[in-house]
Amino acid sequence: MTRVDFYVLGPQARGDRYLLACRLTEKAWQQGHRVYLHTTSEQESRHLDRLLWTFRDGSFLPHGLAADAEPAANPILIGHADGVGDEHDVLVNLAPGVPPFFSRFERVAEPLDQDPAVRSAGRERFRYYRDRGYAPTSHDITR
Repeated sequence: MTRVDFYVLGPQARGDRYLLACRLTEKAWQQGHRVYLHTTSEQESRHLDRLLWTFRDGSFLPHGLAADAEPAANPILIGHADGVGDEHDVLVNLAPGVPPFFSRFERVAEPLDQDPAVRSAGRERFRYYRDRGYAPTSHDITR
């Protein structure tokens, strides 16, 4: 069964959910995982694409936009459509709803920040997972 983790930035934590998504992606990639970052639009995907190049000095994460990138050469893909190809390892969800394909992934990471709309949508997704028999866990991020 898919493991679902919510990562909640505290009020004093630095950055937003996009930076948190970059940090989670970097950690997963360093542990040998493939990552699919799910966004809501092409604009949001491109923002995340740029952010992965700049979020931390000296970092390099091999990534690309799912519509354009060669999956074999890019263990990190960013997309906003329902077609995730053969990806099934780690899903980082930045969309307000639960992606219809989430259950094909071994892990789902749900990064949340202090934005009221983001937190409200996060609570709804938490209930969605729980009501379907998943056991979502929550992690408070303080820095």
